[in-house]
Amino acid sequence: MGKSLYDLVILAAGMGSRFGGLKQVQPVGPAGELIIEYSAYDALRAGFGRLVLVIRKDIEADFRDSIGRRLESRMDVSYVFQETGAGRAKPWGTGHAVLAASNAVRGPFAVINADDFYGAAGYQTLAAHFATSADYAMVGYPLKQTLSEFGTVSRGLCSTDAAGRLQSITEITKIEQAVGGARYTDAAGAVKNLTGAEIVSMNFWGFTTQVFPQLEMMFADFQAKHAGDSKAEFYLPTALSTLNERGEARVALLQSTDAWFGITYREDLAASQAAIGALIKAGKYPTPLWQKRRVIGDK
Repeated sequence: MGKSLYDLVILAAGMGSRFGGLKQVQPVGPAGELIIEYSAYDALRAGFGRLVLVIRKDIEADFRDSIGRRLESRMDVSYVFQETGAGRAKPWGTGHAVLAASNAVRGPFAVINADDFYGAAGYQTLAAHFATSADYAMVGYPLKQTLSEFGTVSRGLCSTDAAGRLQSITEITKIEQAVGGARYTDAAGAVKNLTGAEIVSMNFWGFTTQVFPQLEMMFADFQAKHAGDSKAEFYLPTALSTLNERGEARVALLQSTDAWFGITYREDLAASQAAIGALIKAGKYPTPLWQKRRVIGDK
């Protein structure tokens, strides 16, 4: 592999309330590998050579014991902490989490969730985008790939302009599987049907460092408006939609040929383990994943 050009920021400060624990540290691979390890493996092969983990200070020990030390022996890893703030039991949201990484990131970077598996093609597509464009980017996935059999999910539905760039993201909650696609109930209580082919945001982004001052200004405004709301969250998709609508950012909508899967509910864990097993059987990954110290950098 050539020179590592980009950073990978992994958002791992979430509480994991629906999963019932720290879902970021649940093994999915046959040798005890975590989803984060497969993400790092895929990203490194695509040219993302440095990892920035956004965590909470109170889970640092768990992270270092379960994953940090394994990754630190093979790549450059930085830890940054997303603080909750006074009077809050949970962090301020994904937009704030990216801001927490501002002093650790050096250049173009990707942002992903810790408990989502995105597949190798997404990182390769994003790296190719960085090589030719200074625009921001989002890697989207078909809605039908992102549903859970075990409960409802929230997803950001994407719309594009005539050039195929991301125009807006509409957050929809309580989406469930249905015959012929999916459905959800809107704020007025009406049931809305979806085909399942809609492209949704799974929080897989590509940015330059220019995004940090933009997010900082927006977060300051957000805090001023929601200072007394302990549950308000500064969401990254909402912030990017606003920047795009203002003409302050252009966001390319990229798509991956690989399937997404993740762990929302505890029951999703077995399905994720089976999906990893199938990819190993297909020759996509070795087992154990880390067969030697510098396996990712080898030819």
